[in-house]
Amino acid sequence: MSDRLSVFKTYKLYVGGKFPRSESGRVYEVTDAKGKWLANAPLSSRKDARDAVVAARKAFGAWSGATAYNRGQILYRIAEMLEGRRDQYVAEVADAEGLSKSKAAAQVDAAIDRWVWYAGWTDKIAQVVGGGNPVAGPFFNLSSPEPTGVVAVLAPQEPSLLGLVSVVAPVIATGNTAVVIASEKSPLPALSLGEVLATSDLPGGVVNVLSGRTAEIAAPLAAHQDVNAIDLTGADEALAKELEIAAADNLKRVLRPQPVDDADWSATPGIDRMTAFLETKTVWHPTGALGASGSSY
Repeated sequence: MSDRLSVFKTYKLYVGGKFPRSESGRVYEVTDAKGKWLANAPLSSRKDARDAVVAARKAFGAWSGATAYNRGQILYRIAEMLEGRRDQYVAEVADAEGLSKSKAAAQVDAAIDRWVWYAGWTDKIAQVVGGGNPVAGPFFNLSSPEPTGVVAVLAPQEPSLLGLVSVVAPVIATGNTAVVIASEKSPLPALSLGEVLATSDLPGGVVNVLSGRTAEIAAPLAAHQDVNAIDLTGADEALAKELEIAAADNLKRVLRPQPVDDADWSATPGIDRMTAFLETKTVWHPTGALGASGSSY
């Protein structure tokens, strides 16, 4: 038998490209499906939530201003990094959700594929939801999508990794920045994902991952005046209603939670989650007088 002591992992938040502990110093016990202790996760406070919003806002200008092609490269790099650490995440997901290794592997593989899916959409979504509009008159107009801004995201409680990737990837693929509340019950895979994000060329602050009590962290985010939108996927019906009321104060975009099962998370995601946090900018331009020979420019 080995006389070495086990080296337990210290899980931290991921905010602004760094790994701080909660400013409150609080933690809570995370257990597996059988009640066995796995680790202590940071119990985020309202101050942590506000700090994450500051980091997300600071990162928004450069991230939204980057070319769509460059954002796609970075999302693909995240997939590469996650693929390289696949075994670690399979073990963490299996422990967190009480899954067999094969089912956990299927979830991790789907999460990797999800990053690749959205990486391919970054420079194509504008062609699908934007374009020229027919106008009767001596002018033309063009509509193009633009990111909403800082998006608060309540990740689904399960699946812990695939669910989080499925709600975060479309937000940042379109140029938004995100403050994410990980699954309250199974936060460890999400907190470990921060390690991949930090080493994948993703600028600090584009994604910020918090763990703790969903209701406690979500309340200040829903009411925050510098948060432009909120995804309520991980909220139950009562909490979602409360947060939606708070979000109305500064006219946040709200994506309401919908009942889904694991099979839905594994299906082809479509573009709905990308368009949910896009604004449409329309530019008008005169073409000159219309004559018998047609318009002149």
